[in-house]
Amino acid sequence: MPADSVAPPAVTDDDPGGRTVRRLVTVVALIAVLPALYLPGLNHKFLDLKIYMSAVDWWRVGHPLYDYVQPDRVQGELYFTYPPFSALLLWPFGLLRLDATVAIFTVLTVLAVVLTTHWLMMPVIARHDLPRAFTLIVAVLLVLAVESTRETITFGQINMLLVVLILADLLFAVPQARRWAGVGVGLATALKLFPGIFIVYLLATRRWRAAAVASATAAAATLFAAAIAPRDSWRFWTHELWTTDRVGRSDIVGNQSLFGLLSRFTAPEKPDRLVWLLLVAVVAAYGLWRAARAARAGDPLTGLTLTGLVGSLASPITWTHHIYWFVPAVVLLADAALSADRPDEARRRRWLAGLALGITAVIVYGVVTFQKWGAGAIRTHDPADFVLQNTYVLLCLLLLAVLPVRAGRRRRAEQPHPEEKSHQMDRSTQ
Repeated sequence: MPADSVAPPAVTDDDPGGRTVRRLVTVVALIAVLPALYLPGLNHKFLDLKIYMSAVDWWRVGHPLYDYVQPDRVQGELYFTYPPFSALLLWPFGLLRLDATVAIFTVLTVLAVVLTTHWLMMPVIARHDLPRAFTLIVAVLLVLAVESTRETITFGQINMLLVVLILADLLFAVPQARRWAGVGVGLATALKLFPGIFIVYLLATRRWRAAAVASATAAAATLFAAAIAPRDSWRFWTHELWTTDRVGRSDIVGNQSLFGLLSRFTAPEKPDRLVWLLLVAVVAAYGLWRAARAARAGDPLTGLTLTGLVGSLASPITWTHHIYWFVPAVVLLADAALSADRPDEARRRRWLAGLALGITAVIVYGVVTFQKWGAGAIRTHDPADFVLQNTYVLLCLLLLAVLPVRAGRRRRAEQPHPEEKSHQMDRSTQ
């Protein structure tokens, strides 16, 4: 009589060895994909960081900082476009070899990715009892895979360092009413003007003290730079700041802002400024209204994410490496999907999970890494062009409308500032 065939044991959730193997395979697969994603970006050769350091070297020997210019095949000419305070902080790096500066900036950016991802993921891991080490490793690898991170690293940008300042302020210092609340946002604003939108957010959420501290910090840093470099400071704030062409061509697909979207309809001519301002006013009003409601409901992460998306849309120039804010948006969508665990929420769970996965796929593939848009004027000719050339703009608009507010999750650290106690009745009805 033939022996009974013995089936191999199935790998189940109770099989810790099989579970470990699956997790290891996932991590190894993500690590293996990263080089292929970064390979196209190596052509950037840390261009932005090289421009910063060349401009600082030019400045060090006595030339006006904003006279520095570097020819470029696509943009025509490239300049130093940051406030003088940024140049002061870059000054010490001019004493190092360029390859040492590149290594330092790269390491700091990776550390910033690890730190900020830890901040975003730990509440989600605790709330849903997810495996801590595995979830954090996968999350960090995915953030490193996102196009905005890749562009930040391969251009030698400082964006992730600004994100650290903003998140530390708005996730911890401001909700906990710390004395130094607002300092991080203020320093980030003095370094690179975009974070100033978060001062508006603090005002919209009635965090008066934090908004005042942020404004005072930005002003103090700016005055410090003006005391050391008065002529360059005067020139920047009275002239260079308002010359948007110095930042780059607005029609390039890498500019994923509302102004960029309009520019691709009118290129090589500039779009109507009044139309742009009206669009910005509508988007900013709606986005900041939702952000303020989220903050008052005890969900500061949603509030600051919506604000970051508003800033990305409203700025005349928003390069792909500026739009970090898709990362916390995906975290929020995943958290909401995991929280929709009742039988009657199955449809909502599928929608949120599908949206999170879809956005992740889009921001990993990106809009510029694997596309050749050419060096000439970029124009939108048909609906397909419109979607492909404005993918991040459309995602930002979608998220402004659908990003869920995690009401009822107020933790002790997120209790409102004492200044807001008079508004508790209003908040309880939202």
